[in-house]
Parts: sequence; C-alpha cells; structure tokens
Amino acid sequence: MNKKIKTEAVDHLFEAILALENAEECYRFFEDVCTINELLSLSQRYEVARMLREKKTYLEIAEHTGASTATISRVNRSLNYGNDGYDMVFERLPQKKLEES
Repeated sequence: MNKKIKTEAVDHLFEAILALENAEECYRFFEDVCTINELLSLSQRYEVARMLREKKTYLEIAEHTGASTATISRVNRSLNYGNDGYDMVFERLPQKKLEES
C-alpha cells in the first residue's frame, strides 16, 4: 500500500464509501464528491482494466472506452505490478455481471 495516501482523511473517505448500501446511494454520494469528469475517468479506468483482463487489444479498448493508449498502459501497469485491487474486485463480482457491462 502506498504510504502517501494512507491518511486519516482517506480513511474517513473509505469509511463513508463502505457505508453506502446500493448503487443509487453511490450515485448520490459520488456526484457530490467528484466532478463529472473525475467520475467518468474513474469508471473509464475500471472499464479498461476489465477489458484488459478479458484479453482485449489496446485498439479494441480505445475504441470502446475512448481511453488513450497512455491510460490503457497505466492501467495495465497497475494490473501487472500494482496492489491487486482490480483483481480483488473482479473476483468478488459475479462473472455474469462483468460480462454484461
């Protein structure tokens, strides 16, 4: 874990996120906390990670998500050398739900 982000404020934010109970509450909270562009960037990175795990090509991912090759490469680096956060979430979500996205 990156010690630079481990702060009391980040702990409080994560506690708030963990208190959310459903997608509607997530929409309400994140629309207040993030700008539209921040939220779209986060969701784009997640979609890129999902598609990389499905072995999609950079070209397919760029066409589907609008992500730049730099963003795709950065997400790929996180998947291969990061803290396994994406994979942890992918393992917990039902496979059907991932495939429907």
